[in-house]
Amino acid sequence: MSNTTAPEHKEFQAEVKQLLDIVIHSLYTDREIFVRELVSNAADALEKLRHTQLTERNIFDDKQPLEINITTDDTAKTLTIADYGIGMTHDELVENLGTIAHSGSKAFMQALKSSGKDGTQLIGQFGVGFYSAFMVAHEVKVYTHSWRPEGGHLCWTSDGATGYTIEEAEGQSRGCRIVMHLKEDAHDFANAATIKRILAKYSNFVGFPINLNGERVNNVEAVWLKNKSEVTEEQYKEFYRFQANAFDDPRYTFHFNADAPLVINSLLFVPTQNMEMYGMGQMEAGVSLYCKKVLIDDKPKKLLPEWLRFLRGVIDSEDLPLNISRETMQDSALVRKLGEVVEKRFLKFLDKEATDNAEKYAEFYGSFARFLKEGVATDFDNREAIAKLLRFESSMTEPGKTTNFTEYVSRMKDGQKAIYYQIAPSRAAIENGPYVEAFKARGYEVIYLYEQIDDYVVNALREFDKKSLQSVSSDKVELDDAPAAEGEALAEDAATKLCDWLKDKLGKRVENVRTGKRLVSSPAIALLPEGELTPQMRQMMRALKKDDEMSAPEVILEINTRSGLIKNLANLTDKNADVASLIAEQLLDNSLLSAGLIDDPQPVVARSMKLLEALAEKA
Repeated sequence: MSNTTAPEHKEFQAEVKQLLDIVIHSLYTDREIFVRELVSNAADALEKLRHTQLTERNIFDDKQPLEINITTDDTAKTLTIADYGIGMTHDELVENLGTIAHSGSKAFMQALKSSGKDGTQLIGQFGVGFYSAFMVAHEVKVYTHSWRPEGGHLCWTSDGATGYTIEEAEGQSRGCRIVMHLKEDAHDFANAATIKRILAKYSNFVGFPINLNGERVNNVEAVWLKNKSEVTEEQYKEFYRFQANAFDDPRYTFHFNADAPLVINSLLFVPTQNMEMYGMGQMEAGVSLYCKKVLIDDKPKKLLPEWLRFLRGVIDSEDLPLNISRETMQDSALVRKLGEVVEKRFLKFLDKEATDNAEKYAEFYGSFARFLKEGVATDFDNREAIAKLLRFESSMTEPGKTTNFTEYVSRMKDGQKAIYYQIAPSRAAIENGPYVEAFKARGYEVIYLYEQIDDYVVNALREFDKKSLQSVSSDKVELDDAPAAEGEALAEDAATKLCDWLKDKLGKRVENVRTGKRLVSSPAIALLPEGELTPQMRQMMRALKKDDEMSAPEVILEINTRSGLIKNLANLTDKNADVASLIAEQLLDNSLLSAGLIDDPQPVVARSMKLLEALAEKA
């Protein structure tokens, strides 16, 4: 150790000067980060002292509490951050604050030199956050005494440009006391309210007491680091209200800790209310990212997928490689991995909750289904796991009761290759329409979907448990003969003749007219060829005022040759071609109405009037 009796002036090494220039002028995007850096350094010093107390008997000033004390002086325009941590000797002051030996400056400068890139793109775990003080201070003084009894009472002083001095300063406690004389444009950091806000934002969960002007400001525990058995339900609720700035209780609480493949400590909450349902606009991400209890980002956009934006809580990982300012993560792949692990575990948690307490899950689903559906449509890697969580009515459930894909698959008939579904505004619209009758007659279950977004869901999902999803309105559906079909069908040649006649009369409005097996009582049905816009997509296009981008739907008209209307129409084509033409057009439009494909109902109404007039003449 070296003791000094007179002020000793030293120059910064060249690399340190360059580093200081980068830190002061270009590294940090928000100057308030310096408070977080210095508090984190103080907490590290206290942690080192706590471990030292386990191995060393003789520690200087050992009665001092392990705490951080911050003092603002609005008159003197100073900010002081002090700890009773491990402290520094004279040589350690030189090594840590003035040279490249231990501060991390050397590794940083070598990386900077070898890459030829801007320093903000390179810096990793170099531990030089102390220098952030010079962003706001024209002079920094570090008063210190090492934990070693023989350490000196010292003061390190620098303006961050011309070098530094080290001199004796009697009466120092163990640890470090950093006094910042603030620049003209940084006087707000001498305001207690400003510092309290910054501490609440970044350092609220530091593991040691933080006192601001004698008052403790970090009173909330980092409960996510505790074992689940140690946390009460009330503590979870209190933490949720604090972290989410909420007044309600969480609907679900997910406390997850892991050591591999990453060290993760997370505590996530599902709120009671979905505020997007009330026209409050899209929710912002509400899961904060921490590293060892220090806030890294309160709204990280790429940590969890956007569909999970309803979650509130904390994810903490000590494996995060932070840049020097702790403002961005260098290894985005590792951050994505962190988010993926938490997402998969949360999906398993929801799946278990849905099984264990179906009634509670149904309440959750009623408020948050839209997020899950968005997840299926946008989250390729997890879409089947999310799809397991979807709930819907079907032709085999009572009104108001729901089922899911897993249960549907378990009920599939032998030889059934597809999962059938229909999208319509309501159950009544589906069951009173022509599409499900063929499936019901054959004992096939049909899923009922009622929202426009469901079209995106099924098209994104495409299959579940290796079973393809198929709309009942698709022309690709293949069904066997209906059991006990009633009525005699048109002769094959007469049916072919009628199909040809209908195709000729309907022209470009139909791609084809054909007979089929799927209908039971309805006379005809409109089927969508591959590539044709679905009714839900057409509605969306109209909502976006893009009607000019839509052509009239061109469908496949499938007729039921056992239907009395179809048989009568076949006879009428030769007897009264004009009325038969009106009926053909109306038959198509009725089918399009059932399919939700009529954009303008006025022509349908006008034609129905003509048919009524013709009927009245016959009466």
